Amino acid sequence: MALGLRSRSNKRSLSSNSYASTVTIMVFISVCVLAVWMLNYSNSGVPQTSTSARTTTTASTDDASSDDAQAQVITKNTNSDDDKNNNINETPKAFKDNPGDLPDDAIKSDDQLNNSTKGSGRSTSSSDQDQSSTGDGGGGGGDNKQDTSEVLKDQKEKEISQTQLAEDQSGSVVEHNQQQADHNEQGTQKDSDEQSDHKKQKGADDQSEKNGDQFITSDDQTNNSQSNSQEHQDTNNNDKNNISESDKKSDNADQQQNAASSEQQQQQEQEFLGNGKQGNSSQESQNDQQQQQQQQNWEYNATKSGQLQYSDETSNAVASLQVQSKESTDQNFSQTPSDQNKKNPEKTQQHSDSDQKKKDGGSGGGGNATNQSKGPATESNSGDSLLSGDNTVRKESKESKKSWSTQAAQSENEKERRKDESDSQDGIYGYTWQLCNVTAGPDYIPCLDNEKALKKLRSTKHFEHRERHCRPEGPTCLVPLPEGYKKSIAWPKSRDKIWYHNVPHTLLAEVKGHQNWVKVSGEFLTFPGGGTQFIHGALVYIDFLQNAVPNIAWGKHTRVILDVGCGVASFGGYLFDRDVLTMSFAPKDEHEAQVQFALERGIPAISAVMGSQRLPFPSRVFDVVHCARCRVPWHREGGTLLLELNRVLRPGGYFVWSATPVYRKEQEDIEIWKEMSALTASMCWEVVAIKNDKVNLVAAAVYRKPTSNQCYDQRKQKQPPMCKNDDDPNAAWYVPLQGCMHRLPTDKSERGTKWPEKWPSRLQTPPYWLNSSQMGIYGKPAPQDFSTDYEHWKRAISNTYMKSLGINWSNVRNCMDMRAVYGGFAAALKDLKMWVMNVVNVDSPDTLPIIYERGLFGIYHDWCESFSTYPRTYDLLHADHLFSKLKKRCKLAPVLAEVDRIVRPGGKFIVRDESSTIGEVENLLKSLHWEVSLTVSKNQEGMLSAQKGNWRPTTYADRDSS
Repeated sequence: MALGLRSRSNKRSLSSNSYASTVTIMVFISVCVLAVWMLNYSNSGVPQTSTSARTTTTASTDDASSDDAQAQVITKNTNSDDDKNNNINETPKAFKDNPGDLPDDAIKSDDQLNNSTKGSGRSTSSSDQDQSSTGDGGGGGGDNKQDTSEVLKDQKEKEISQTQLAEDQSGSVVEHNQQQADHNEQGTQKDSDEQSDHKKQKGADDQSEKNGDQFITSDDQTNNSQSNSQEHQDTNNNDKNNISESDKKSDNADQQQNAASSEQQQQQEQEFLGNGKQGNSSQESQNDQQQQQQQQNWEYNATKSGQLQYSDETSNAVASLQVQSKESTDQNFSQTPSDQNKKNPEKTQQHSDSDQKKKDGGSGGGGNATNQSKGPATESNSGDSLLSGDNTVRKESKESKKSWSTQAAQSENEKERRKDESDSQDGIYGYTWQLCNVTAGPDYIPCLDNEKALKKLRSTKHFEHRERHCRPEGPTCLVPLPEGYKKSIAWPKSRDKIWYHNVPHTLLAEVKGHQNWVKVSGEFLTFPGGGTQFIHGALVYIDFLQNAVPNIAWGKHTRVILDVGCGVASFGGYLFDRDVLTMSFAPKDEHEAQVQFALERGIPAISAVMGSQRLPFPSRVFDVVHCARCRVPWHREGGTLLLELNRVLRPGGYFVWSATPVYRKEQEDIEIWKEMSALTASMCWEVVAIKNDKVNLVAAAVYRKPTSNQCYDQRKQKQPPMCKNDDDPNAAWYVPLQGCMHRLPTDKSERGTKWPEKWPSRLQTPPYWLNSSQMGIYGKPAPQDFSTDYEHWKRAISNTYMKSLGINWSNVRNCMDMRAVYGGFAAALKDLKMWVMNVVNVDSPDTLPIIYERGLFGIYHDWCESFSTYPRTYDLLHADHLFSKLKKRCKLAPVLAEVDRIVRPGGKFIVRDESSTIGEVENLLKSLHWEVSLTVSKNQEGMLSAQKGNWRPTTYADRDSS
């Protein structure tokens, strides 16, 4: 005790000697009050674990029982910081001081703490000794507890004799209480970790509150001393530098600084106490204010001591990454750091402090970056993954444009493009949407239902009325939902049945029901799997063709086929079982809603017709072309329509013709067969097989396209003629049909001289005809560019699309990649039970042949026009850097109206683009009442994910504007 008095007398040398007699009285009264309090407190049932843990640290210097009693008093006034780390949502105690950031030893478990004290000696005591050497107060080593005991006794005396002495003694009290609080926080860690212990201690807390009021609420200086003690403990070694600096200042200035800090902490503590019983939200709000103040103090100290370091990666991420998410359950990157801490109690208090700074709008400077090095680093990584997949922003190379042709350049009859969007910027945001006022109603396809254009047609001889006739500017109206519309049935059940109200048409069931196309069954439309040529099921017919021509080898040699006049596309639907992709097409309304049935079933199909224009596909890409009684007059007009099939059929590919002229003996059928035989022979097509299907009682003729020009050159009659050399076989966008044949490639490095590798090897292997001397889309040699793109999308799909967008991919049956490039996005999804329609824009490099070469399929299109599909036919649309390019040629509002038309209610839309464009798309989607669940922006690149709802306007647009 004498040693403690000498130490205190040394520290009091800064104060007047006139207080010596007062100190003696204070010590006496404090001992008396403390003895009374210990008698009451011993019955409160406080667990002794905190005392034992505390004495472990200080046993080498002092084991006085009075010290343990004092420690228990302060322990009740200070919650363990681990409690905050392990359960942030837990209601704090009434007299809790939020310590802010704690040193490592304060957040260790009991076992770790005991081990660390055995190995390191007295880390806390040595720290206290360092602080005492500054002359700012505080004893050294084992004297700490004795000094603290007497300081607490002094505080009891001050309760009786006023608080004037408090200001002079504040510096000393701060340091003593700091050391004691350090031991107490270690001792109470185990208790604060268990919620059940808190309940057991409720009665003890109440008693402690009554006895502790004299230390906390009655004496301002004690409160302030404990608060300051917590602040010094948070800063750990940073305080040493600050204390060393304060040594150089006068004692009077130091006392004023401590008094000012104490006054601020006192005000926060009183507010906390006053609102402590108002509920968890009020207590957390007060805690946040204390944490903010402590964080600012920490940053100030750390900056002065040179311990604050900046992380370039983290600070850049914090400065530029902005996340908005409504699907936070599956999107860790979209949660605010505060939300992450609530779901992950293991996060440190440093992370929580940085969250508070973000909430309050505080800049925090480098301190913010340091504190977020663990939390927002995840955000930064997620942002990189979202925006690039392989942490790079991929842009088209300007030089590559010289190496690649486009459909816009190839198609000599392509229409004049629209005016630049900059001519009219108004009317996009805050757009007032209306329903389309059209005859087609819920089945509206703008480019196929343009009634004005159809009335102006001079002839419909070549099915011109089934071809595309688009308006100069796309409609900005919305297609209504059919009455009684329901969420589509998931694949594979959808192959067999769909909701009647989703496609409420029964005519086809009445006309083709006996052929097992489609039947009405209550509230469902069912599909037995039949067709005109395979009434006993498509699988039987598929196996029949395999047996007739073994080299077809479904799913190996043959991967991508074209089905002409597909009906309800059961042939293509069952070829999925053979690992074959089928591009099915048929004209709209020839058989009521046949393509719409196919798409609702989850089978790929488009509305198109063999008419007066080329099909929107490149040349030499389909492994097989199939026509099962497709009602196309192949033999007429010099075989122009069959020559179009010859254009898109791969050299060595098969044409399967299953129709009545093959097996019936009526006069008309006989005449057609003769004409077809002569035509196919003049085209150098080889008859591979003519087989009868005994099950379905039909027959099929299978032809094979030549692989060289030898037969063409040996023909005696040059009919059909060979196309001119300047006629590009790949030009397909609004190009009239040509009644000629293109010569086959002869150079082994040209596309079409070899058959692609077997599936699935062809998916990931760069096509043999990609030349290394040709620059790829992204600036690397074409084969390397191909492989890099594939790896990029595999990472992006695996790391971001599957994990972070909140999409249940098992519910996604079909997807459209609105700007496909190499088809890497579709290739990365190959293991899912879904198919992707790859769209290559007419003003983009013509990479669609590459997509077909790797065993995928796609189509040319201009997104300034409507797509040739029915409304509500796709589960997901994906647009990678499409709109920033597109808005230079047309307005975005009609394009987003088209997106709304194509996507099913509940369907998803993923956009990656420039940040400014992402903002425009987001505003338009919100005006359409889509739920924008995610937006990310980083380095002027952004990403958006949204979901379509069931909202429809209540008013109709003018008929002229629909």
